[in-house]
Amino acid sequence: MDVRDVVKHFPAGGSWFRRGPGPVRAVDGVSFTIGPGETLGLVGESGSGKTTLARVILRLLEPTAGRVLFAGHDLGALPPKVLRTLRRDMQIIFQDPFASLNPRHTAGEIIGEPLLVHGLARGRDLDRRVEYLLELVGLDGGHAHRYPYEFSGGQRQRIGIARALALEPKFIVCDEPVSALDVSIQSQVLNLLLELQERLGLTYLFISHDLSVVKHVSHRVGVMYLGKLVEMAPVDQLFRQPRHPYTQALLGAVPIPDPVEQRRRPKVVLTGELPNPADPPAGCRFHPRCPVAEEICRQVEPPMVEAGPEHRAACHLVSPPAGS
Repeated sequence: MDVRDVVKHFPAGGSWFRRGPGPVRAVDGVSFTIGPGETLGLVGESGSGKTTLARVILRLLEPTAGRVLFAGHDLGALPPKVLRTLRRDMQIIFQDPFASLNPRHTAGEIIGEPLLVHGLARGRDLDRRVEYLLELVGLDGGHAHRYPYEFSGGQRQRIGIARALALEPKFIVCDEPVSALDVSIQSQVLNLLLELQERLGLTYLFISHDLSVVKHVSHRVGVMYLGKLVEMAPVDQLFRQPRHPYTQALLGAVPIPDPVEQRRRPKVVLTGELPNPADPPAGCRFHPRCPVAEEICRQVEPPMVEAGPEHRAACHLVSPPAGS
């Protein structure tokens, strides 16, 4: 997956007598790549543009600008027939395991629908495939005739995962797949996703606001703030040495199960609220809340610069590594 300068703006409301504010800049020039078999974690506050970006990548939303390439194909330039075929390789696991399942359909109908839509299985072949998919995600294959309300939250999310796997995709967007689950169930679902990735060779874009979850499943992590990607690094390096002040604040908010270490570590306290995405601040979008902002931060938007091996950050105060 190759995301190049993707922009997604939504028109703001207005009237005949008064123009509305500028467009809502949900995603504003984001670029990254995801390699085969890799998990890229995407973190940030609610409203930072993570889910909008994911929907643009899957072309559930049309981008305002930029390109998304999957396996070398420009998704925005594909005719509908070709795009429909390619969609079998790209799937999504939604956040809410109940709202994303049709309550009028059985588990078997929900999982089998993609196979019917694409004409891949019918009759007894469809039943066998559904039973296999249920067992693949740790459920009883004989439960295909049950309805979503008859399953627990964790079991419903497993049905959502089975549906995503029905067409044997290569790339899956995991849009906060465990945030609606009990903590005791989250680890089971996360381990299932890791096992499936190793077994089936899957590539994940894993969206979450829980940094401990992202650390557990990701190879690299991207940090978004107000529609912009502000830092990208291998997971161990990002957690060990975050360079952007916003990333430092996010990591500082994660509790450590050691009271002594918790008291020792420096705290970055953010003030204010997330700015209006219809009227973002000039310069660095984080500067109104940044504790170390300087005058240049208020005037000039920082570019992404090298902050270490495979480590980039969009901050004027980040110095490139020696010898670069």
